[in-house]
Amino acid sequence: MTKRYFEASAPGRLDVMGGIADYSGSLVLQMPVAQQTKIQLTLRDDYQCHIKSQISSGEVMMADVDYRDYLNNHEVDYNFAQEKFKQNSQNAWIAYVLGCALVLQKEKGIDFKGADFNVHSDVPLGKGVSSSASIEVATMKALDGAFAIQLQGTQLPTLAQRVENLVVGAPCGLMDQLASYFGEPKKLLPILCQPDIIDNPISLPEDISFIGIDSGIRHSVAGASYSDVRCAAFMGYSIIAHASGTSSYELQSAKSKNDFSSLPFRGFLCNISVSQFVDSLLHRLPASLSGKEFLEQYFICIDHVTSIDEQKNYYIRQCTLHPVYEHDRVQRFKACLLALNDSTSGSAKSTILKNMGELMYQSHESYSRCGLGSYRTDEIVTLAKNAPGVYGAKITGGGNGGTVCLLVDEQGKKSVRQIHQQFCEKYKGDFMLFES
Repeated sequence: MTKRYFEASAPGRLDVMGGIADYSGSLVLQMPVAQQTKIQLTLRDDYQCHIKSQISSGEVMMADVDYRDYLNNHEVDYNFAQEKFKQNSQNAWIAYVLGCALVLQKEKGIDFKGADFNVHSDVPLGKGVSSSASIEVATMKALDGAFAIQLQGTQLPTLAQRVENLVVGAPCGLMDQLASYFGEPKKLLPILCQPDIIDNPISLPEDISFIGIDSGIRHSVAGASYSDVRCAAFMGYSIIAHASGTSSYELQSAKSKNDFSSLPFRGFLCNISVSQFVDSLLHRLPASLSGKEFLEQYFICIDHVTSIDEQKNYYIRQCTLHPVYEHDRVQRFKACLLALNDSTSGSAKSTILKNMGELMYQSHESYSRCGLGSYRTDEIVTLAKNAPGVYGAKITGGGNGGTVCLLVDEQGKKSVRQIHQQFCEKYKGDFMLFES
């Protein structure tokens, strides 16, 4: 039984710690932001889809399409649909919405015959706060309600990720969709991305906040640098797996079955301790390797959503090192956060905050060494280091611009607003602040 009309919403998220290590199985800490995407859905019976989207800038986009045009001989074919959406660059954005219907038709058997979608989002595009995940999760929630599917557990965000990976063609991890779906205001959501182990949200002390400053540089997980860094990390894993005695056939078999439990470290770089990595594995990784050289020596990597370009040079060592160290940093950051909630001494609290801030700065520097920094995000981090009440700062999400997350106390909130005002005046922009 279906309802003709349904509506739903989902927030963007601020990546506090973890970021690009999610696809390597890291622990991540995520916080929803106040900005949300709202979807109003009215089902149709004529396979026509009218999609209207109003985004944070006030821009209104509209598209009228026939849903059957995205089916291959009346069947859902992800590769076919992806190519169809890409053929019309002006309407490529509708893949985030219609992709949800395609995925639910293929995976859950819904009888989708078109709909009117009214999308209103104040989660800005390209700012590293998961505008795409908020659209996907909100649309999935609306379709889940309309078709009474009753998705359970992590099914909905997992299917939303499938939209981005297989229909849109962007190689994101599952972190964004999980954070948008399960996040609670003013709490950090711990997710162990192996692939979707969620712990209880952690409340923040009343006088401590995480605030995001938009750098004004547009970010996209579909960008080449993000894809290259992700691909290089999986290439590094293949080299480590070979060094551990795993054959290319075993890697291919695990990839085909989408079951990596029998592989070294269960297929996740983040299951390697820092000490083991440094003592036994780091020396096996070349600083860089071309795609052609890698394929000639190792044949395959187990990532489903990136492909190796023979002509490109990949920075294997740093891109493999980052998630191993980042997972360790996030674990220590979480322990500090829990200790912060138990701390009653002012001096002890200050020490904990400084330790948390240092971990954020280390994470930011590691992003840059992977090639995912930008001069504007670096500038915000530099300003943060000299600002009263600001303990730490780091680039968020996929890097290459986007947003910087800052750890602040009550005095630091004033500092952030001063940094924000200074930044807006210098670059003559109306850049956003993000809070939970």
